[in-house]
Formats: sequence, C-alpha cells, structure tokens
Amino acid sequence: MALYTIGEVAELCEVNPVTLRAWQRRYGLLKPQRTDGGHRLFNDQDIDRIREIKHWIDNGVQVSKVKALLSSETQDAHDDGWRERQEALLHLLREGSPAQLRHWISDIGRDYPADALVNHLFNPLRRRLQCQQGTLLALLSLLDGALINYIALCLNSSRKKPGKDALVVGWNVNDGTRLWLAAWVAAQQGWRVDVLANPLSQLRPETFNGRTLLVWCGEAPNQQMLVQLERWREKGHALIPLHELSAI
Repeated sequence: MALYTIGEVAELCEVNPVTLRAWQRRYGLLKPQRTDGGHRLFNDQDIDRIREIKHWIDNGVQVSKVKALLSSETQDAHDDGWRERQEALLHLLREGSPAQLRHWISDIGRDYPADALVNHLFNPLRRRLQCQQGTLLALLSLLDGALINYIALCLNSSRKKPGKDALVVGWNVNDGTRLWLAAWVAAQQGWRVDVLANPLSQLRPETFNGRTLLVWCGEAPNQQMLVQLERWREKGHALIPLHELSAI
C-alpha cells in the first residue's frame, strides 16, 4: 500500500498542511501513521477520508460536525466490497472504453438499488477524481457522461410506469451530475421525473406553476435555503427538497 507524506497529501487533496494537522489534533478526523522519526504518513484510505472531509466542509458543514457524518459513511464505503467495486470502475475508466464503461454501469445498475450505488460507489469515486489534475478530471468527465447517459435511460423507462410526476431542479449547486444521481434515486422511489438539465442560481417556483418540484440543493443545505424552501411550501408551491426523500 502506498504511503504519502503530509506535503504530498496536501498537494494531492489541495489542503494546507496546517489544516490537515488541525483536522487531526483538534477534531480527531485523521489518524495517520508515523515514521520512527515521528513524521506523518497517509495511505489511500486517508486520502479518501480527507477528500470526504473537504466535500462536507465545501457543502457548508462546520468542521466540528463532520466527524459524525464520516463515522458511518466512511465505514460503509469500505464494507461489502464497495471499495473493490470502486477500484474495478476506476480501472475501466483508465482503459478509456466508453462502450465497456456503459456496459459495466448497466450491469451493476441491475444488481443494486440506486441509493446504494450513489452512496457507496459513484459518489465516493467521483470525489476521489475531483481535483485539479488533468488526468483525473478527464476520467471524471468520462464517468459523468456514462452515468448521465445511463440515468437518462432509466428515467425514460420509469416514466412508462405508474407514479407521481415531478420535475427535478438543482438550486444553487454546481455539480450537474449530482443532480442526475439524485433524480435517479427519486425515480426508484416511485417518481416519474424529468430533469432540468442545468442547476439554477435563482429558483422561482412560480415559473413551474402546477408542477411538483423535487429540489436538489446539496447534501447539506444551509439554514437560509431551508427557510426559503419552507416559505415557498407555505405559499402552496408543490415543492419537495430531495434531501428529505432519502439520505442520498
């Protein structure tokens, strides 16, 4: 297993070494190994955890509250073979064959429910690829294209079944693929959904008068957004925050 110095990890994860030390000492979020000389060494799972911490903080979660979110999610991500599936998918991405990638995603999509795949496979791997290295960004783009293609087929199939109609919209989020993943989970919960392809910086529910809106505003919406969502619902808009449907 590869081991990395704190400087190498800081560069890989784009986090200041001082911040990494604080996450370890003050918040107990990291447990690196030590050399005989006392220098920190991090393995691949530590790097995954650092990226997970950064993800939650970037989504508005206070660093003091991150540990409770990580304790279950990080453990689950490595149980039941999910880590191995991530590595298998990463290998396919490096092979660079869109056809093989689509086939693999279609196969595993028949074997597991959408929420399990989103939580334990696609989200963790996408976070591993979300950095400024050109090669990893290219792999992320390849994965996102295959995911959106597959999810679009799933949504089209679900619209042929009985269910509740809704429009999935993203509000004040930057990750368009994450919106499609949330829509996929909603479809497996019985919704017949269409997706507004691009997230909106400003949401005006009256624009979609008469339609039920499933709103994706991130995994950790801030208090201001939650208050505004409730106000819209009090005014009679048929609006459901997607994070309330399930812990996606």
